Amino acid sequence: MRVITGSARGRRLLTLEGTDVRPTTDIVKEAMFSIIQFEIEGRRVLDLFGGCGQLAIEALSRGAHSAVIVDLSKKSVDVIKKNLEATGFDKQAVVVNSDAVSFLSRRAEKYDIALLDPPYSKGLMEKALAKISDVMNEGGVIICEAPFGDDMPEAAGTFTLKKKYRYGKTGLFVYRFNEEGNE
Repeated sequence: MRVITGSARGRRLLTLEGTDVRPTTDIVKEAMFSIIQFEIEGRRVLDLFGGCGQLAIEALSRGAHSAVIVDLSKKSVDVIKKNLEATGFDKQAVVVNSDAVSFLSRRAEKYDIALLDPPYSKGLMEKALAKISDVMNEGGVIICEAPFGDDMPEAAGTFTLKKKYRYGKTGLFVYRFNEEGNE
């Protein structure tokens, strides 16, 4: 696994071995960042279910101002910290060892971009989407990676599902602030 583009382009990232880990493929990651390519510069990014931190690191490499990366696994947190140091983004990122829903429930900061890629088929996406709009800035974007056949909610608080993309068995689901419903 590697950083696709930006200041850390080509840098290899560590990842955990085993069946509990499912890193985002390069093709899906490239598609994800193509969707938001003009929205990254100077933005605050939240990477829930961080894994090895590759999504936040890709965003930082492409010019995001800062990132918060959340993962419940202590082993994942250790790998994320090593990857941040190796790419030079350790000063721009905060790594939080926490359950995603607990993190969202106690957080006051606001983010411009949220990237969600939880373990599949555990109900974590729905729980996170129910709380995520509380930590998002108006005009922000939420991108979720899930199996394409999964039923995704039409809304995540004040955000509405606007686009669905399919890459083989993987889907990207894009939620944007619902201006009409919040005036």
